[in-house]
Amino acid sequence: MKNNPHRMITLGSLTLMTPFLMNVTGMKAKAAKKPNIVFFLVDDYGWTDSEVAYDGHPYPNHQRFHTPNMARMAQMGVRFSHAYASPVSTPTRTSMMTGMNAVHSHITNWTSMAKDEPSDAVGGTNGAMTYDQIAASTGMDRPEWNYNGICPVAFQKDSAELKLNHLQYATPMVQFLRDAGYYTIHVGKAHWAAAGTPGASPLNMGFVVNIAGTSAGLPKSYLSEENYGNTPEKWNLSAVQNLYEYYGSGVFLTEAITREALKTLDFPVSHKQPFYLYLSHFATHTPIQKDKRFFSRFKKMGQDDGQSKYASMVEGVDKSLGDVLDYLKAHNLTDNTIIIFMADNGGNADVKSKGGIPHTQNAPLREGKGSCYEGGIRVPMSVYWPGKTQAGRIIDAPIMPEDLFPTLLEMAGIKKYETVQPIDGRSIVNLLQGKESNWQRDVIFHYPHQWKPDYRVEVDFLSTIIRNDWKLVYVMKERRLELYNLKEDIGETHDLSVSMPAKVKELAKALGDRLRLWKASMPTDRTTGKVVPMPDEL
Repeated sequence: MKNNPHRMITLGSLTLMTPFLMNVTGMKAKAAKKPNIVFFLVDDYGWTDSEVAYDGHPYPNHQRFHTPNMARMAQMGVRFSHAYASPVSTPTRTSMMTGMNAVHSHITNWTSMAKDEPSDAVGGTNGAMTYDQIAASTGMDRPEWNYNGICPVAFQKDSAELKLNHLQYATPMVQFLRDAGYYTIHVGKAHWAAAGTPGASPLNMGFVVNIAGTSAGLPKSYLSEENYGNTPEKWNLSAVQNLYEYYGSGVFLTEAITREALKTLDFPVSHKQPFYLYLSHFATHTPIQKDKRFFSRFKKMGQDDGQSKYASMVEGVDKSLGDVLDYLKAHNLTDNTIIIFMADNGGNADVKSKGGIPHTQNAPLREGKGSCYEGGIRVPMSVYWPGKTQAGRIIDAPIMPEDLFPTLLEMAGIKKYETVQPIDGRSIVNLLQGKESNWQRDVIFHYPHQWKPDYRVEVDFLSTIIRNDWKLVYVMKERRLELYNLKEDIGETHDLSVSMPAKVKELAKALGDRLRLWKASMPTDRTTGKVVPMPDEL
């Protein structure tokens, strides 16, 4: 395929080697002098939810947080002003693991055990409403999509025998790292696939170690007093696993998984084996719960209870990052460890428990999680690559989640690999090193779904394309196109579509062409029974 520099092959059914049978000595020999990699991912975390100004311009929201370690990370390496992620978490996570744009993989929403499950995920946001009730409220039916998420190609035969469908077969990125000799560690939230499918387990995705990674998209509880959800009255599939030793200890979930992550590093460090640590925090996803270590700081600043709870969760994540940085320094690993800090989607701007004024939490960006406006898709991102990145530099080039697949492999020195899936991502290695001066790419997101029971025109059934400073938003339910200049109007407050019809036409065609190329699923209008047209067909 033209967009894939790596030849596609069909691997059929393979038998995965268990972690306990791995030849560690042989792997160490293969992996000599490879850099360690830490991927530090934060959930539902907004662009202004720290002290760090990712575009170099401080905004009022930055003053609500205390994040010295995120500031430390940003000064150690480079930070991106235009890093993008999907409006909700699973599409971002699967894009990073497969190298495919979410539109192309048809994983455009979070994974579910059944298409019409009322909440779309255990513990999700749609409560007791059925999907039919939700669709009836807007007159829009969401399309078919891969609600089972990723399935590792090694399980293709098994999944066919089990009659699993609505999934994307893929050769996982982490599998290549493991095969190259990396000790691969997963700690925290996974959420690549539906419960009961092969991709739900990180051990099937190339990881040697898994702590707490399941199909769960959120934690049932952050509190050890509630056993992180493992009590008779609270338990469901969102209860966090593998943390029994912390039950009743008073240790907040963020701290517990940080401690476990650092424990797992002792083995590869002592055996001088390169490691890939994917530390994927559940925070700052709902439920918004008080981290007692930090809560009083924000109350004293005059923030309300909800704001103080959220800020305390953010500081818990910041401490976690600091603990990782300190561990690397103490073990003389900083000079040979790549660190990537990123969020999986924009901050949640539609939850009362966060306090403040709803739909303003990501200001100056518009809206938040679930939306294709900037508050839902522009995310914080910093990268430290010793000897390669320039400390404190800001990179303005736009990047997408699928770019992390080829980037991480290139960083690890893995140049030749074959995948069953096409790779849409582009390596940002040259960008990181300051060797790319003319980076151009279209940013494309497509969310043909309704996020919550109450339809919101600024969140549901949206598509977007960003090209240079220009952004087109397709409001599918209303068959309307909006145009913004992000350089002059970061808050997307001035729609220029009427005054600039030529630019609208150009971007609508570019978006429509890409959606057709990737065979994008479009919603259906219940009143007419017709599929919503492409943006250039209005």
